[in-house]
Amino acid sequence: MALGASAGDLQAGIIFETLRLAALGMLVGATAAWLLARLLRGLLFGVTATDPATFFGIAGGVSRWLAAIAGYVPAYRASRIDPAVALRAS
Repeated sequence: MALGASAGDLQAGIIFETLRLAALGMLVGATAAWLLARLLRGLLFGVTATDPATFFGIAGGVSRWLAAIAGYVPAYRASRIDPAVALRAS
């Protein structure tokens, strides 16, 4: 745990950083998916190749929640470390 930071502050910082990196990954992934979907246009039935609800619904909903859960685990573990023990170990 950082010196002077509460466990909640540390967890919030780690989760925020995880979500920031996930947002960047979603932006890159959505751009690549949009470009590749144009190549697969003939294989899709019932939706258009660049359906905004599909792209932003999945990226905004499911991926963001998965990133938050994935960030919580290391944040929780980091908040349980005694700062004095961590300083002695480094």
